[in-house]
Amino acid sequence: MKMLVPPEMHATQSKMIYQMNKYCTDRVQTRKLQIHKTIIEVCRVVQDVLKEVEVQEPRFISSLNDYNGRYEGLEVVSPTEFEIIIYLNQMGVLNFVDDGTLPGCAVLKLSDGRKRSMSLWVEFITASGYLSARKIRSRFQTLVAQAVDKCAYRDCVKMIADTTEVKLRIRERLIVQITPAFKCAGLWPRSAAHWPLPQIPWPHPNIVAEVKTEGFDMLSKECVALQGKNSAMEGDAWVLSFNEAENRLLQGGFRKRCLSILKTLRDRHLDLPGNPVTTYVMKTLLLYECEKHPREMEWDESSIGDRINGIFLQLISCLQCRRCPHYFLPNMDLFKGKSPGALENASKQVWRLTRIMLTSSRCLEEL
Repeated sequence: MKMLVPPEMHATQSKMIYQMNKYCTDRVQTRKLQIHKTIIEVCRVVQDVLKEVEVQEPRFISSLNDYNGRYEGLEVVSPTEFEIIIYLNQMGVLNFVDDGTLPGCAVLKLSDGRKRSMSLWVEFITASGYLSARKIRSRFQTLVAQAVDKCAYRDCVKMIADTTEVKLRIRERLIVQITPAFKCAGLWPRSAAHWPLPQIPWPHPNIVAEVKTEGFDMLSKECVALQGKNSAMEGDAWVLSFNEAENRLLQGGFRKRCLSILKTLRDRHLDLPGNPVTTYVMKTLLLYECEKHPREMEWDESSIGDRINGIFLQLISCLQCRRCPHYFLPNMDLFKGKSPGALENASKQVWRLTRIMLTSSRCLEEL
């Protein structure tokens, strides 16, 4: 049976598709090209620094390799801020322990006390047998600081002080954080065991199996969820990251394009004081939107406008409730540590933007 759609609806849809395509050509592509140029510049400097680190300490082997212009482990936080994950070799004597006491985090523990000396990272293992994320990061930070002084780019790269993170400032305008990490393939954390929700038909079981086999990463970085808890565990804990899993889920339909438009709108209009609306918040809400609209036809070209409006309305709701749950770890709040004032201000800005998008058929020309 053919659906009877009024001609004016077709006209509105094709106008919206035209607007979206134009926005992608004019704004999204410009952003992508600019960021791509910046990435090449950043990676050139970081590769040089890491080469120097490797000479001093061969355990920190750089995994920052260029695959036809794509760098594994590189995340764009904003057009001037990046994170680079360096994957370390774990040497199988450690067990992954995730008992839910540390939201968004887990620990790596010696499988057997007698195997301590077999670990590649023996001096970073605490008396109780945990591989300390903070101790590894502290050593890495010292090595990077020495490498920065020696590398070919020493005139334009500086270490950022007053943080336990390894952060560099390049040519005064770019910031890059280098994060040591372990890949956990073939494992799935207990704290994410509820996923996928049984009553929701997305994603397809084959993709779920693929995502769970691919696993997740454990990063050595400050965990906002633990700040103020001051537990001894805090320094030993590793932050869980599902970046690869999230990217896999966003394949198919126009989901990736949707994300690119959201990131562009965020950079142009929602780069606000206190940074409450990160690109990661946008990506998270896009994943929730995929659950609300599980059918592939809801992610075709003509639906993108509706999906983006849906995500903005959800964002306003999260900002007003002051809570945005992580997609895989809903006990973890992505707004934790953000001030109520920053969230309130962001909610007004997002509402202003959403009103334009809902009321003006030519909204993207203004944005």
